[in-house]
Amino acid sequence: MDEIKRKLAAIETQLAGYSLHDRVIATAPLLFVAVGLMTGIVLQSVIGSPYVWVWVVLLVLCVTAVCVYALLFRRAPHPRILAYAAALCFLCLGAIRLTAFTEPASNDVRRFVGPDRVLATLRGRVLTQPSQQQQDWWFAEFTFSDPSTTFHLGLEQAQTTQGWETATGTVRVHVDEPTLNLNAGDRIQFHCWLHRFEGPTNPGQFDVAAYLARRNIYVGASVPSRDAIEPFQSGRQNIITRLRGWLSQAVSQALLDGMPDGAPAQGLLQALLLGNRQDIDRDTYEAFRKTGLLHFISLSGLHLGIFVWMIWWLSKIAGLAKPHRALVCIIATAMFLLVVPPRAPTVRAAVIVWAYCLALILRRRTNPLNSLCLAAVILLLIRPTQLFEAGWQLSFAAVAGILALTGMMQDFIPNKPPAGARHSARFIRVLSKSGIAPARLLATGVAAWVGGAGILLYHFFTITPLTAIWTVLVFPLVGVILLGGFAKVVLFFFLPSLSNLLGLFVSSCANLLIWVVKLIAGLEINTILIGHVALWVPICYYGLVLLATFVRTRHVVLKKWLCVAWAFALVAYLGALKWQRTHRDDLRLTVLDVGHGQAILAQLPGTKNILLDAGSLYTPDVGSRIVVPFLDYIGVGRIHAIIISHNDIDHINGIPEIVSAKRVGHVWANEAFLTGAPTGPTSQHLIECLLQRGHRMEPVPGTLQAGHATVSTLWPADDPSCPADLSDNDRSLVSLIEFAAARVLLCSDIEQFAQQQILARHPHLHAKVVVCPHHGSPTTLDQAFIETLEPEILICSGSRSDYERRRGGPLAPSARQLHTGRNGAITVCVEASDMVNGNIQVRTFKGE
Repeated sequence: MDEIKRKLAAIETQLAGYSLHDRVIATAPLLFVAVGLMTGIVLQSVIGSPYVWVWVVLLVLCVTAVCVYALLFRRAPHPRILAYAAALCFLCLGAIRLTAFTEPASNDVRRFVGPDRVLATLRGRVLTQPSQQQQDWWFAEFTFSDPSTTFHLGLEQAQTTQGWETATGTVRVHVDEPTLNLNAGDRIQFHCWLHRFEGPTNPGQFDVAAYLARRNIYVGASVPSRDAIEPFQSGRQNIITRLRGWLSQAVSQALLDGMPDGAPAQGLLQALLLGNRQDIDRDTYEAFRKTGLLHFISLSGLHLGIFVWMIWWLSKIAGLAKPHRALVCIIATAMFLLVVPPRAPTVRAAVIVWAYCLALILRRRTNPLNSLCLAAVILLLIRPTQLFEAGWQLSFAAVAGILALTGMMQDFIPNKPPAGARHSARFIRVLSKSGIAPARLLATGVAAWVGGAGILLYHFFTITPLTAIWTVLVFPLVGVILLGGFAKVVLFFFLPSLSNLLGLFVSSCANLLIWVVKLIAGLEINTILIGHVALWVPICYYGLVLLATFVRTRHVVLKKWLCVAWAFALVAYLGALKWQRTHRDDLRLTVLDVGHGQAILAQLPGTKNILLDAGSLYTPDVGSRIVVPFLDYIGVGRIHAIIISHNDIDHINGIPEIVSAKRVGHVWANEAFLTGAPTGPTSQHLIECLLQRGHRMEPVPGTLQAGHATVSTLWPADDPSCPADLSDNDRSLVSLIEFAAARVLLCSDIEQFAQQQILARHPHLHAKVVVCPHHGSPTTLDQAFIETLEPEILICSGSRSDYERRRGGPLAPSARQLHTGRNGAITVCVEASDMVNGNIQVRTFKGE
């Protein structure tokens, strides 16, 4: 053993004299392989060249050149030559692998499905366990539909006029009802509508089409009833699928046995230990998101590391030698992967654990960076499109930051408390004895945050500078929950009573963790919302990190000043961007595409943001899926007021989620809504929700001033001549925004009577921009109303079917007519530079 230590010390001494470049080649050569592979994938995705033979020829030439060099000089090439040759070879391999992964076969289903739906009868094998899509948004009880079911199907045959033909490809199947008797591995035959997935229609909206395309899924199958599905052949699952199902069920039962059903702690424990996040309640998830602690409820190296540490410790107690302990850990890690979802962070951690254990068995020394690169290469060769996913990028960037920066960060963090802080010193000693070093934990948290900050900003539009502090605060509690949870699962099979007692303790700790995270989230000091940034911003950020960390130069002072100037320029740019998005001179109005419904954001000159309605009749959860992502995308964290035009569900059912996610100053409604004459269950439901979140509805003010802009209410009229027996639609608020010689009229759902009354009270009313009444429905529109207004721009908020029904004739022949069902989100900007004429710019998300 002493001889081995002396040899290792000699190697370290030898490496100390090398440059960083040579040390990486000697200790982590797979870094060049991983970088080359990622570069090839990116190049092929950008170039999109169909000539894959170019990459094959380049790969062959590179391998041939290395072999010829070795034969001519009769010795292995220099390590630098080998490293860069490997990088070039894997660059070509990355491009080839991406092409092979995305290229469809001649009988792939995507070749036969165009933009229009196609009726089809298919046969195939269920690839994923069918999952029910639970509706957990506030107005879900008003959808009047059963939970739907989704799963992926490996297509085998499709029925044609000539009979059954062989077909390939993966289809995402959506059934409008629960399918409780369907399991992964079953072979089924079903009737469905095939369709292509559509991209987002609003800025910031999640791109389902791109997400599924990265998994080689381009076609969806819509099945209206489970009766349309019938078993084609008894599905005998393979051994891995059966083992996975049995283990998952057994471990889930062991974890949750003895715990109260539906408790928030139950959903959190399933996320922490099993990776199942679908049962976490929305408030808990939002609290973890706001505090930047979502990494705790996403299975990663932390969770697997604690699990492997526990297995290692138990093996040590059992008297096993190190190689045997490593073998046990390899088997335990494989079983862990069979239980939890195989996401990139978990697989990455498993590869690192296996590499470390194999090194112990073979008595080799492993390098963490080399193991990380090995994990990246394996995952990208399996599915190269993972490189473009935010989760994959965050996972590897955070671990790379930990490996590269933890030591440097720890040098800046004092290990001892200030003199006189006896209680703090005692607390730190207790933590250190338990294996938790606060200084190193904080350094690790900061390093992980630095590694992932650029990606977090680019994909999620936020900066969370206090995440490392919150990580240190809650980590001991998370560690106790993980150890207790894993121990409970093991004890369940041997000592069930003791397992139940331990479960009560773990559940109490989980409730305490939820309370602490919600308390931190309530401070609202952690997240800085910037909004979307260009790609060059994270590139410059990581360039700064690389310069500060790895570039060695004799001119230390010059490097420091360069880093300071670089960092100051980035901070100044982000600060200016934030200021520009929260302080405006112009008036911006965005009509979002929410289907048959309405959600309009008015960004007034200055800092005020007004949201007029947020709801949809057929699109579920528009608050969380459309409005909040849009607000994040444009960097809006505070809404001055939400104005509710009337109580129809397609105007209000997205408001609760917005109030939960954003700081809202006021919620305004008209007198009919407040007095409850008449109001339905949806109105009362909204009022209860707002009260739970500390908001009370207030009467909408007659006028609102914001800089040079004025928002006034035209209807319902506040005078005795206004009829009291108006219909619900005719009670809708009609708002007028005036700015820079331009008028914008928001008509909500008023019908012909209210339109005629408005013209009678305001005979000279004109507006350059009009949001059409009642989604542009011709049956409730008074044509004279539109003609009198003389709009230049006429906007209809409705679904694609609304647009198809209305397409017969123009509402105003001289106006530019836009429809969210065709154009997506529509943004109108009234520029302050022309206060006399009111110059207007229009931008649509999908074009015209």
